[in-house]
Amino acid sequence: MSNNKYSRRRFLTQSGLGLVAFAGMPNFIQAMEGMHGMPKLTPNKANVNFKPDVEFDLFCRSASVSILPGQQTQVQQYSALLKKGPQNTIVDIAGSYLGPLINLQKGQKVRINLYNKLTEPTVTHWHGLHVPANMDGHPQYTIDPGEILVYEFEVLNRAGMNIYHPHPHELTAKQVYHGLAGALFVRDEEEAQLELPAGEFEIPIVIQDRRFDEQNQLVYAHSMHDRMAGFYGDRVLVNGKPDFKIDVASRAYRLRVLNGSTARIYKLGWDDGTPLTIIGVDGGLLEQPETKPYVMLAPGERLDVWADFSGRSEGSQLVMRSLSFSGVLPKMVGRMGGMMHGHSLAVGSDYPIFTVRVIKKVSDSPKLPAQLSKINWHPLSATANPDKPIPIAISESPMAMLLNGRPYAFNDIQDFERIKVNTIQLMEIFHAHGGGHGKAAVSGEEHNVETQGGRMGMGHKAGGMGMMGGLGMMGGMGMMTMAHPIHLHGQSFQIVSRSVGVEQETDYATVKDGFIESGLKDTVLVMPGEKVRIIKPFQDFKGLFMYHCHNLEHEDMGMMRDFLIE
Repeated sequence: MSNNKYSRRRFLTQSGLGLVAFAGMPNFIQAMEGMHGMPKLTPNKANVNFKPDVEFDLFCRSASVSILPGQQTQVQQYSALLKKGPQNTIVDIAGSYLGPLINLQKGQKVRINLYNKLTEPTVTHWHGLHVPANMDGHPQYTIDPGEILVYEFEVLNRAGMNIYHPHPHELTAKQVYHGLAGALFVRDEEEAQLELPAGEFEIPIVIQDRRFDEQNQLVYAHSMHDRMAGFYGDRVLVNGKPDFKIDVASRAYRLRVLNGSTARIYKLGWDDGTPLTIIGVDGGLLEQPETKPYVMLAPGERLDVWADFSGRSEGSQLVMRSLSFSGVLPKMVGRMGGMMHGHSLAVGSDYPIFTVRVIKKVSDSPKLPAQLSKINWHPLSATANPDKPIPIAISESPMAMLLNGRPYAFNDIQDFERIKVNTIQLMEIFHAHGGGHGKAAVSGEEHNVETQGGRMGMGHKAGGMGMMGGLGMMGGMGMMTMAHPIHLHGQSFQIVSRSVGVEQETDYATVKDGFIESGLKDTVLVMPGEKVRIIKPFQDFKGLFMYHCHNLEHEDMGMMRDFLIE
């Protein structure tokens, strides 16, 4: 690519009006220019020495589906063809644009042949799976239209709900929004022994927000606001359908919930105040069930919910809602951020997600196990750096959402982003003082967090007590500060602690009882002013593993970095 093209793109993406212009460019220009600096690798082929227990073809293609009454909607869609393995490996969701449910067993050897039938580059990431770096769906493995990429790996994960979705550089949000996403379940013996609700009593719940035009076509990201705050639809779809309803018997069910939105954060709670019983999160089952008045669910996060409708009368209804909360959007957008798009499904407002209808009375129901699993917790003493956490510094401005002060660039590994394989690391995610050349002071130690194109030229202080959130052109402290779901590729991590500054306590009170720290995670919601400490293993595999904001608009803007495991 010529320097002229790069300079033009830099000008567009680093100017406020340029964000609007870039968002409106034809898709092929975005695809061509979005891969700047990313190597084009020869797609991985099948290894003749790899003997899979499961093999299937996975297709990415354009399709038309019925979502709203009337005209069909053009989408991008995953479909699969099972070539070897148990028949329940691939389960289609009838009438949905979502990809099929993929069911795998711990210990299986899996081969997946990815076919790109789109008109733009793509690659698939196995969000939550512990796989080799070259099988993880890093953007450097993106394939062009007509190409085939072969994944081969052994399932090492414990039982849990994972995600598969595209990860091409600067096209991820667009492709996910247009339908390319699906759920991948891993099963194991520990889970099987519990005899949890299964079959028709285990229900996937994929929550997404979308916006449609008068012809029922998807509308996506035409303004600077759509990218800076994230993109928000004006209606909620569950499993790809509006006004979703579940008919149940008066017994216990297992709801496997995924936030598949690109940016929207939900505060899930039953309309009658019934507490939520949580048995698992991103990285699988908790050790014991946990009861919550509500649960926060950011993009990329998952919940395993024990929903017991025993004792409810036939004909009764229960509605899962997103309850009111505040503080996740920038002050410049305000609590009613959705209003900027001229619709009423405002972020942080109260609205329904789906309805449960009891249509049958039954007398038998499984009992909630008191003990669910055993988690291999890592103590602080097991970390390689108990006194020097690896920083993940969040900084924001109207023109740049950054991690560790640098926009994403391939082969731009900083010293502290180099991690020795088979180590366990303490990390600290925090809001820094905006962009700028400087250092992040973390627990008395300093890490160089030299920025590119920074404006402020000042140090970053950890702890989340005071923050400027990127002054940029706004001219006011914290104007762009917002919540970010931070996702780390590879193995799940444990949350050690959360702390928030006094200035944010009022907003924080509306969400703080909805966080679950008692399970393994791969995505964590970090509120404005919040500092989150995590312990994460980097075992088995060397290579590049990404960490990024799972507000996918932010990811595509460059809020993404690589760890090099060596």
